[in-house]
Amino acid sequence: MADKPLPIVPYLQIPDEGDPYLEGLKCSSCGAITLRRRMACASCGGRDTLQPQRLSNRGTLHVFSITHRSFPGIEVPFISAIADLDGGGSIKTNLIGIDPDPEKIQMGMPVEVVYEIAPRKDGEGNEYMTFYLRPAS
Repeated sequence: MADKPLPIVPYLQIPDEGDPYLEGLKCSSCGAITLRRRMACASCGGRDTLQPQRLSNRGTLHVFSITHRSFPGIEVPFISAIADLDGGGSIKTNLIGIDPDPEKIQMGMPVEVVYEIAPRKDGEGNEYMTFYLRPAS
């Protein structure tokens, strides 16, 4: 079992000091940002052009879906969302802190990334750090 929470995805960075953050890869040729490690830029094909970049914790809601049925043990309804982050990059996660009512959720609304311990541990008892979106305050 790990001493501290493990990141839920490889692009979630948990420094020993300071706050967690998301780290993408930015192409020095075209400026495209990706979250996945790759040998070449998916946008321009540039090789050896991807450099780590800390992503913003603020952005705008691009799209969302309210899920009412899921696997046993998963609390529903929940809001699955994609946000475009300020400065580049897009993430998919759950939108929290707002009622799952389409009348209350607006495309393009400002959102922020928040980091929390995931609600479940793995089979070995490890805790995981995850991230969510919530309406920006």
